[in-house]
Amino acid sequence: MFVECVVNVSEGRDLDVLSQLAAASGPALLDLHRDPDHNRSVLTLAGPAEAVAEGARSLAAATVARLDLREHAGAHPRLGVLDVVPFVPYEPGGLPPEDLSAAVVLRDEFARWIGAELGVPSFLYGPLPGGRDRTLPAVRRHAFGAAEAGGLTPDDGPAVPDPRTGATAVGARPVLVAYNVWVSSFEMARRVAPLVRRAEVRALGLAVGARSQVSCNLIDPARYGPGVLYDAVAALVTQSGGAVLGGELVGLLPEVVLTAVPANRWRELGLSEEATVESRLPAG
Repeated sequence: MFVECVVNVSEGRDLDVLSQLAAASGPALLDLHRDPDHNRSVLTLAGPAEAVAEGARSLAAATVARLDLREHAGAHPRLGVLDVVPFVPYEPGGLPPEDLSAAVVLRDEFARWIGAELGVPSFLYGPLPGGRDRTLPAVRRHAFGAAEAGGLTPDDGPAVPDPRTGATAVGARPVLVAYNVWVSSFEMARRVAPLVRRAEVRALGLAVGARSQVSCNLIDPARYGPGVLYDAVAALVTQSGGAVLGGELVGLLPEVVLTAVPANRWRELGLSEEATVESRLPAG
C-alpha cells in the first residue's frame, strides 16, 4: 500500500534543527517546506506504508526531543511542537483513493505510539468508531475544552500535555492541497477568507510578517483546485478595491491536480511540475 504523511511541525526558522528533522525522516521524505513567519514547516513523506510509518515515528521522536512549545511564536494556530500528522492513501499518477480504512489503521497505531513512547496526548480526526467523523478544525476549537461546552479529551496519551511538547492532531484523510493567496492587506484577507469557504475549501485570513494571505486547505483538489481558488479570491479582492499579489503552494500536490490547471497558468499560481509528489518519488 502506498501512503503519504504530511507532518506539520512548529518550527520554521532554525535551519539546523530543520536539517536534523529532515535527516530523521529517512528516505520517505520527499519535501520540506518551511515558513519563518508562520514559524512552521511541512514535511511530506510518501512511499510504502511501512517506510512512511517508520519515518513518521523517527521524525516525531526528533521533533519532541528538539522543540519547545513554550518558546514558539508564529501566525498559524498550533496544538504542539508535533502539530499535525495526517496519514493519506495515495495513488501515484491517478485519482486519490477514497477508502481511508488503511490510513485509519496507521493513524491509530501512530497515536498509541506517541502516547506510550513519547508521552504526547493526541486527538484523532477523520473517521471515528461508530460512524462518526471529526475534522481538524473541530480538534483545534475543542481540544482540552470543558466537557459541558463540547470540549475534547485526548484519544490517546496523557490527559494533560507537557507544556514543552503540547499535543498532536493525528488524522486519516483524503488528499488535500495547502494553498495560499497573497493579498494587499490583512483587512482584505480577513474579509475575503470567509467568503471563499465552502465544502471544498477551508480558509483563514492571516497577517504573515509584513504581508497578508488567504491561507487555504483545498479539501477536494481534484474538483476544486488552486486555479479555481485563486480566481475566486482575485474576483472578491478586486471587487473590494484590493490586489492579489501571487499564489503559494505549501508542500507538494498530486500530478493529477497540477495537470488539471492549464500549463500557461502555473507560474502565475506558483505551481510547477517539480512540486508534484510524483516528481519526487525515486525512479523505479
